[in-house]
Amino acid sequence: MLTSIQEPCDESVIRSRPASAPCSKFAGRWVLVATTLASSMAFIDSTVVNVALPALQTNLNATIIDVQWVIEAYSLLLSALLLVGGSLGDHYGRRRVFLIGVALFALASTWCGLAPNIDQLITARAAQGLGAALLVPGSLAIISSSFPENERGRAIGTWSGFSAITTAIGPVIGGWLIEHLSWRAIFFINVPIAILIIFISLWRVPESSDKESKRLDWLGAILITFGLGALVYGLIESSRLGFGDRSVLAALIAAGILLAAFLIIEARLPNPMLPLPLFRSRTFTGANLLTFLLYGALGGSLFFLPLNLIQVQHYSATAAGAAFLPFILVIFLLSRWAGGLVEKHGSKIPLVVGPLIAALGFVLFMLPGLNAGYWQTFFPAVVVLGTGMAVSVAPLTTTVMNSVEPNRVGIASGVNNAVARGAGLLAIAVLGIVMLHSFNHALDRRLADENAPPVVWQSLQAQRSKLAGAALPEELDQMTRQLIGQAIGESFVHAFRLIMAIGAALAVVSAIVAWLLIGTAAQKEYSRSPKALAD
Repeated sequence: MLTSIQEPCDESVIRSRPASAPCSKFAGRWVLVATTLASSMAFIDSTVVNVALPALQTNLNATIIDVQWVIEAYSLLLSALLLVGGSLGDHYGRRRVFLIGVALFALASTWCGLAPNIDQLITARAAQGLGAALLVPGSLAIISSSFPENERGRAIGTWSGFSAITTAIGPVIGGWLIEHLSWRAIFFINVPIAILIIFISLWRVPESSDKESKRLDWLGAILITFGLGALVYGLIESSRLGFGDRSVLAALIAAGILLAAFLIIEARLPNPMLPLPLFRSRTFTGANLLTFLLYGALGGSLFFLPLNLIQVQHYSATAAGAAFLPFILVIFLLSRWAGGLVEKHGSKIPLVVGPLIAALGFVLFMLPGLNAGYWQTFFPAVVVLGTGMAVSVAPLTTTVMNSVEPNRVGIASGVNNAVARGAGLLAIAVLGIVMLHSFNHALDRRLADENAPPVVWQSLQAQRSKLAGAALPEELDQMTRQLIGQAIGESFVHAFRLIMAIGAALAVVSAIVAWLLIGTAAQKEYSRSPKALAD
């Protein structure tokens, strides 16, 4: 259901900077309105589109690979350029870059809503991701620079609360719009919100910048964007073309070269976007590896949940959007309690227990078959998974902040945030391969068992890449259509269970990483070895 929830360390990004342009209480309210609306708009568009995937398959004749790209195009630009977006705001003015991001997001949303085919929609989603990469760090930076330390806690609470609420209700509203209007409405609704944000920002949000900001790492940004893009292309297209295809091989080789060059360049630049010395901290490395595994499991596995709910279980789009609502609410309600766990027990125990609870949630997702009722099957899985993530997120943020020197908290938080988003990006590409191959293998076995007529085999040969969205020939009799439809549904459930098993395994491995690499107390590692983290 979600490719992204509110990422770890968002709040520490806000706390990591001094207020350079404190505003009045009256103006502060408007600053919060503008920044919260903007970040919520970006958060919603990284979740609500999942509910629209079945509609995209039907209306734009899209395959599962096409709808993967609808999600991945957005996530690629957002995750690759997130750190650059923050640096641009520091260098050229936070409000200016923030407004550019909002305007670009609105224009791209209009393009998405008007897209006549899946290819244009994918391109427009990439433009949306670029806009989000400018406005998301911009909204955090504006809060940092507009509120002094003694008022920032309340501002963070307001921002976090409303972001959680909008992220929760976004898929529900999106499902209703898809069901009663069109999937295009979920993009057009961004336009009036963006206009309101721009008006408030020009009226009440102060401009701020960092006059001592370092030179931008453009080379690093280019290398990581094209490197991740080539890697994602090679992985996703391998499902359609096979790993032996020249374009797939070329993309994967290019990805290896570009990503290796990125690491080499980052190690040599005086002001890199990814300071590699941060990873000399064992705790920082462990926290980011845990983030990569756990958020990869979350984003990659739950990409397929709305397809299951709508195409296999036959939920309405609104019901599918509401199905994951308890996940967000559990995290919202337990976040303060989870933060207190660090003070009582340190970070290690919550970061071991939380992922293990999340693993149990993934296991529970393996239980539903066809025609599964929500409250008996999916609801317990959603609640348990949400509990596991709630136990994990606050201690993870604390661990990242305590593993580096105080003047490095901002960049460390940004790195961890980018790792979380990049994990979902890569996981969707990899698990998409597993899903498609598992589905096809199960479907072949079931069609053979049912002695399906040749016309069915021929029809499904071109429809396989749509998974449960495959259309059956009209000339089939009702009984045959029902049997083949059941075979398709059972094949999807078989593959879905495998994906959830992989998600559970990743969560367990992340718990092992926490056990091996995270300290026993919420202590500041840099205080023990300050030279190890020096630039």
